Amino acid sequence: MRLSRLWQWLSGERTAIKEPSRLYAAEHGIVKSHISENALTVLSTLQQNGFHAYLVGGSVRDLLMGITPKDFDIATNARPEQVKKLFRHCRLIGKRFRLAHVVFGRDIIEVATFRKAASKAKHHFRKNGHGMLVSDNHYGRIQHDVLRRDFTVNALYYNALDEVVIDYVDGVNDLMHGRFRIMGNPEVRYREDPVRMLRAIRLMSKLNLQPESATEKAIPELASLLSEISSTRLFEELLKMLYGGQALANVKLMYRYNLLQYMLPFTSAIMSKHGKLSHLDQLGLENTDNRINRGMSINPAFLLSVLLWSSVKDREQGFRAQKHRPSTAFRMAADAVLSNQLRVTSIPKRITLMIMEIWRMQYPLETLRHQQAMTLVQHKRFRAAYDFLILRAESGENLKEIADWWTQYQNVDAFEREAMVLVLSNSNPSIENCR
Repeated sequence: MRLSRLWQWLSGERTAIKEPSRLYAAEHGIVKSHISENALTVLSTLQQNGFHAYLVGGSVRDLLMGITPKDFDIATNARPEQVKKLFRHCRLIGKRFRLAHVVFGRDIIEVATFRKAASKAKHHFRKNGHGMLVSDNHYGRIQHDVLRRDFTVNALYYNALDEVVIDYVDGVNDLMHGRFRIMGNPEVRYREDPVRMLRAIRLMSKLNLQPESATEKAIPELASLLSEISSTRLFEELLKMLYGGQALANVKLMYRYNLLQYMLPFTSAIMSKHGKLSHLDQLGLENTDNRINRGMSINPAFLLSVLLWSSVKDREQGFRAQKHRPSTAFRMAADAVLSNQLRVTSIPKRITLMIMEIWRMQYPLETLRHQQAMTLVQHKRFRAAYDFLILRAESGENLKEIADWWTQYQNVDAFEREAMVLVLSNSNPSIENCR
């Protein structure tokens, strides 16, 4: 987004602009080439067939901020069945409210029909057994649809045909002033879907927005509603929190607003005890953000291994105090921590297995024995386990010597590797017992 143009528009005379406010191409500065060709195809097809169709939500927000969106959602007055007839590769999903997914290979453009809330006479708001509000969806017009959006910065519509941004709720003004507001009554909106509280955190950190008073105040008061969300959905939301490039900020904000205990209870407990993240957790979150923001790949199990490690070590000491053997104590501690986390967020088995492998390799990496090094280096999880060892050393654990040894070992030839193992075994046995 060309911020100077928007600022001129916001600061200028607006009395002639009728509701909704409209920003034209010279004012909003959206670069049309940043919009997915597939999304433009869907928009133009709908409009050519007599329907209204707009880009909506986060894609418009990001385009205004000069960020290339990852997803492009479309809102239209066409019914799902009508959308399906226009596109060869289109499937309808959803039970309570039907959506159309227009498929272009691996790219999916989601198309939703304008909706409105049911009338109060038809029990618009109903509470389930946990006090969460549920409601029925009905088709409506764009004026109704805007009221169903979650936050004002997500309630913006873009007409690609005439390149106009349509703003019913002063969302552009909020965006430009760094202000964050929920649509409607905060308590009602958060009760409708408690995950909105997590979405609020992500948007605040991603866009550096400051919440207005009512939007902010309701979050810690209603945080416990997250306990009623399915563990599968919470895991999906946790991944969004950790792997969007603002993991450190998100974790701190979740703790500030009492949400972290329902996502990462062990991390929350450590922060409550010490008033801050552990050094290991801090480094893990920072490294994850750095890798993502540099476009590098990430291992979804790695950061979870880091965030749960301190709790595993605490539990292990407890089991050792009960006279369990070290290997048994570690296994019991790891199982207990993962089991407790799984009750909160349903981590897929393939990820929990990776976490366990990273943890279990720490002991042989620390207590290297003759002829074991080559086997460890060839292990499929060696790189992740090695990176974890390095991070532990950087966080202050007494592992620098052995971490440096492993770094050197990977950078020499086979002959030198064998010599390094012999020297380590014969002349420096203290390293074998550094644990």
